[in-house]
Amino acid sequence: MPDVSAFPGLIPDESVDGVAHLIQTALTPVFMLSGIGTLLNMFNTRLARVSDRIETVRDKLDAMDDKSGKDANMLMKRLGLLHYRTLLLDAAILFGGVGGASACGSAFALFLGSVRDSSIAWWLVLMFGNALVCTVIALGMFLGDSIVAWHGLRITTFLPHKRDLLASITPQD
Repeated sequence: MPDVSAFPGLIPDESVDGVAHLIQTALTPVFMLSGIGTLLNMFNTRLARVSDRIETVRDKLDAMDDKSGKDANMLMKRLGLLHYRTLLLDAAILFGGVGGASACGSAFALFLGSVRDSSIAWWLVLMFGNALVCTVIALGMFLGDSIVAWHGLRITTFLPHKRDLLASITPQD
């Protein structure tokens, strides 16, 4: 029988529950990283759309003859809100990136722990905990962007009021 002491955690007589727990622990950071990658893709796409809107608003401002009118004031408000949204999305991307790096770090700590048979619990808690915290902050920044976007629609566009919507669907005699 070959010497299996060189491979800690892979001894054949371990329970199925122990092996299942080992697999769950090893895969959790990988799934976390996949989710964070999807969020980062969404944040970047949204940031690109906001950047396009900034260019459109600036082009409209540059094309205006009277920069002191009501329309120019509305465009400046819109530009301010768009700038604030870029800050929120930048923060979401930053924290998402740090969360992704922490998820990678926790996977790496698991790998090192299995190779060196050392105690890695503290590093795992630190890295995976940081990944979770940064992901929550990134989602909070994204929520902030969404709130600013909806608030900006109400301020800088002419959305109908509830009474106008009801009047448009109520039959007139």
